[in-house]
Amino acid sequence: MKEHQSTESRYWTERYAENRTGWDIGYVSTPLKTYVDQLTDKTIKILIPGAGNAYEAEYLFHNGFTNVFVLDISQTPLDAFAQRVPQFPKSNLLLDDFFTLEGKFDLILEQTFFCSFIPTDDNRMAYVKQMANLLKPEGKLVGLWFDFPLTGDMEKRPFGGDKDLYLSYFNSHFKAKTFEKSYNSIPERQGNELFGIFIKK
Repeated sequence: MKEHQSTESRYWTERYAENRTGWDIGYVSTPLKTYVDQLTDKTIKILIPGAGNAYEAEYLFHNGFTNVFVLDISQTPLDAFAQRVPQFPKSNLLLDDFFTLEGKFDLILEQTFFCSFIPTDDNRMAYVKQMANLLKPEGKLVGLWFDFPLTGDMEKRPFGGDKDLYLSYFNSHFKAKTFEKSYNSIPERQGNELFGIFIKK
């Protein structure tokens, strides 16, 4: 696992160094902002894994959420976030491998994270199991999954899929409250995203 962590850390650090960050839209995505805006309990414990520049965490923090954690496997985006949002508690910036992270959260926000992994059955099931492990009973996994066909190119990140494929993984550990085409995706991703709210079984 340590070897996997080191390899992934180098990969993503190089992507940031070379400014190959096409997934980075520069602001909190509209579907996640809309979801966050209807939350009333600002003390819930929230994790954003594979957060990158973590615009969602910045938005949450500036809107009074007091228990937000940012996770990434590369130090580079965490340092950039700390500079951009200096008041954010440094102890809540986690440099770690998602698959070995420990803790329990009320809510996990997903934004392009699932689709960054090589799309093997083992990888995708490991993601689902760890998401369930990190959530408290009745905890929620909420976010966006790309809705376009998988290709045979194993280096063509982000990787896609479709609703039925994703549900074939999620149904073992989660109940889908909603999982549909996102109606309010940003223009560049319109028609290519599914918005989901999954509740831990």
